[in-house]
Amino acid sequence: MKVHSLHSWKVTSQQAVAIQKRLARRVDRKHRLLTPQWVAGADISLTQDSREAFAGIVVLNARTLEIAEEYFMKGEIDFPYVPGLLSFREAPLLLKLFKKVSPAPQLVFFDGQGIAHPRRLGLASHMGLFLNCPTVGCAKSRLIGTHREPGLKKGCRAHLRDDEGQIIGSVVRTRENCKPVFVSVGHQVDLETAVRWTLRCTTRYRIPEPTRLAHNRVNAFRKSCS
Repeated sequence: MKVHSLHSWKVTSQQAVAIQKRLARRVDRKHRLLTPQWVAGADISLTQDSREAFAGIVVLNARTLEIAEEYFMKGEIDFPYVPGLLSFREAPLLLKLFKKVSPAPQLVFFDGQGIAHPRRLGLASHMGLFLNCPTVGCAKSRLIGTHREPGLKKGCRAHLRDDEGQIIGSVVRTRENCKPVFVSVGHQVDLETAVRWTLRCTTRYRIPEPTRLAHNRVNAFRKSCS
């Protein structure tokens, strides 16, 4: 899969914030997604008290949600943990691994935020710009914004709004009587499409299959390396 070069990753926290503000203007929030044949999920697994990290990507058949290909890589993380700067910590290793991915997915899910981010450039949006493909952020928790509680049935949703009342995401119930997830536009999709594909890719569990399987498989890979 082709990965574009947008900036250096060897930056300070202040420089990272400036990069986010600049790149946020390039995020495409319009619907560009045709019916995908392949959808992917990506995740990072970290070891405790260590710079060592493990990246995992699974590519699923969009119709059956069965794993077609999976990719893993071991590496190191250089950027410190700073709230709001997750992509500078995780993206470099993930992008190295995405270069190995074939077939190229037409939609990629990330366990993190898209534009539901203080500077409108969470992991899913940042990665979408580098990959130049549609991406969705599907997070287990809220980073910013306010919302009412969605209904208890699968498919119920509520708007996630910023301090000015602008809609920045959707709080979606993916499983009945289960905590909702926080869906936001990553890149090259609109919010309705992001929510629709999140629900389409969610089966028996709260988390969509692309990121759920990526999480499980990369943790298994990490354990196999210990």
